[in-house]
Amino acid sequence: MCPGVESDVPGTCPKCGMALEAAMPTPDAAEDPELVDMRRRFWIALALTLPLVAIEMAAMFGSLHLSVGSLGLPWLQLLLATPVVLWCGWPLLQRGWRSIVHRSPNMFTLIGLGVAVAYGFSALATLVPELVPAVFRHGEHPALYFESAAMIVTLVLLGQVLELRARHRTGAALRALLDLAPKTALRVADDGNEDSVPLAQVQVGDRLRVRPGEKIPVDGIVLEGRGSVDESMVTGESLPVGKAPGHAVIGGTLNGTAAFVMRAERVGRETLLARIVQTVAEAQRSRAPVQGLADRVSAWFVPAVIAVAVLAAIGWWALGPEPRLAHALVVAVSTLIIACPCALGLATPMSMTVAMGRGAQAGVLFRSAEALERLKDVDTVVLDKTGTLTVGRPEVVSIIPVDGIAESELLRFAASLEQASEHPVAAAVVETAKARGLKLGRSYGFRAVPGKGALGVVQLRNVSVGNAALMAEAGVDARALEPEAQRLRALGQTVIYVGLDGVPVGLLGVADPLKPEAWEVVQQLKADGIRIVVLSGDHEESVRAVAAQLGIEDVAAGVLPDAKASRVSELRAAGNVVAMVGDGINDAPALAAADVGIAMGGGTDIAKQTAGVTLVSGDLHGLGRALRLSEATMRNVGQNLMFAFGYNALGVPLAAGVLYPLAGLLLTPAFAAAAMSLSSVSVISNALRLRSVRL
Repeated sequence: MCPGVESDVPGTCPKCGMALEAAMPTPDAAEDPELVDMRRRFWIALALTLPLVAIEMAAMFGSLHLSVGSLGLPWLQLLLATPVVLWCGWPLLQRGWRSIVHRSPNMFTLIGLGVAVAYGFSALATLVPELVPAVFRHGEHPALYFESAAMIVTLVLLGQVLELRARHRTGAALRALLDLAPKTALRVADDGNEDSVPLAQVQVGDRLRVRPGEKIPVDGIVLEGRGSVDESMVTGESLPVGKAPGHAVIGGTLNGTAAFVMRAERVGRETLLARIVQTVAEAQRSRAPVQGLADRVSAWFVPAVIAVAVLAAIGWWALGPEPRLAHALVVAVSTLIIACPCALGLATPMSMTVAMGRGAQAGVLFRSAEALERLKDVDTVVLDKTGTLTVGRPEVVSIIPVDGIAESELLRFAASLEQASEHPVAAAVVETAKARGLKLGRSYGFRAVPGKGALGVVQLRNVSVGNAALMAEAGVDARALEPEAQRLRALGQTVIYVGLDGVPVGLLGVADPLKPEAWEVVQQLKADGIRIVVLSGDHEESVRAVAAQLGIEDVAAGVLPDAKASRVSELRAAGNVVAMVGDGINDAPALAAADVGIAMGGGTDIAKQTAGVTLVSGDLHGLGRALRLSEATMRNVGQNLMFAFGYNALGVPLAAGVLYPLAGLLLTPAFAAAAMSLSSVSVISNALRLRSVRL
């Protein structure tokens, strides 16, 4: 979290006290040892703190007031609180001590001092009760604050567990990216022999064979063979891309139904996939804006509270009534207890936790408090095309037969041939024909022509289905269909020609259609004054056609993952607060580089794990709900901070004894503990109002 802080071994930051993160992820998915340790400490602390709270509550209501000494309850409280403070809370005390040693006060400074003073005073009152003035006794026995010390430790440990769990999930996103690359590659030797080798042994210049259905091991160039590759993880394009000798292929992408031989060009950390991982890792380590505010608050709040406690103790020791030393000690205890930042620590996370639960009910999942906090300020929304604005799969949207041919006949012949193909476009044609109830015939002599289409015989007629290049190869003169083909291309559709016995009979237009809610959501965002940018790896014509339908003018097409992230960074550098909405692996770097990354629920796991927000149903209406929830949450956080600082601003002077010269009133540690608890209750109660916020 703190720039410039690095270490060769795991540990905690000497500035903020938070756990250090690995600079680069590893494929190892083992659970974080620190998370295991903190979770164990939390559950033990909770089990021992609950009886302490029960004892204190009973004493407050008087049921134990008369018998507390005879029952030996102070000793029982000491027995319960000691392991909570000295074992469960030991990491917190260490961080507080380090903050003092490194002269970098933070929240752990006050937490450590508050716990140490509350526990130390209570232990002293139990072991040597005669040192405590009578005015600070409950009846004959000194007031004890074991439950305050234990509760502070337990609540802070809970926060640490939640933080470490979130960090582990963030690491899972990067590990999933690393897992996209195959573990081995099939290397072809100079004599033609093939050998499976670990991916780490592949070197630049090696010849590799990629079989049908396998992932491409590294970035390279096709040397022999032809085929089609699913590059949706990189470009977002839902249609496979034809590959021939001389064409570039990308490591981690999926080969189709034909084998080819490639030459390795980039290996290890130089591959596009590795660069994506590095981009995501760097973006996730970037500093949250809210952290700067916390640092500035801590810079004056923590030293100020300590200074007030020390000065008050000195003043009472020098000028106060007898017994001066005891009064000075109790004033210091009261000041530190009432200023212990429980309410301040709860102010933001409590609101965030409740808001995240409310968001889950509305189909919006937030992966971090930073995303929820930052979303309120977004003024620019960057939208991916495929799977975000569109449904993410090809469909037949246009059927244009020539004169004398029925639509059903054109579709039936094309679908009958395409039944034998595994291409996604072929599947879309077949699905459309079946949806219309057409009875398909059998095909014979089926031949797929990579990158062009397919040929075969259906009902004794020669059928050709594919692009213009295939028509020329099959001897079909399709020039008369070119004006209609150009019109469909202008609409962003992929054009499929259909020929029968050497004669063109029509066109099929295949496209990825818009989501039904896309128009409404885009217009609402524009009405709210939010700038909208479409950023896609798809072809220029297709992207601009979709943008035109939605009235979006700011468009960038053919953009690869690292360029997407660069474009988002440029928008941020220009002073914009950017939310990136996407669904694919190719969107991961941009999702991480944005102020807020928003993933569609139907998208890849990588996108959802990288983004700070996930729209569970994939419905774009969730984007508006997320924006409204963020605004309501940050208003709630502001109210909570006002409560927390208000209690401290009022309570610290009272605990220091400011009213004693005027009214003879001195705030006891018991009242200080009650005020601290009341401030926490106020914060929690206000945060719970978010459960009913309308979205």
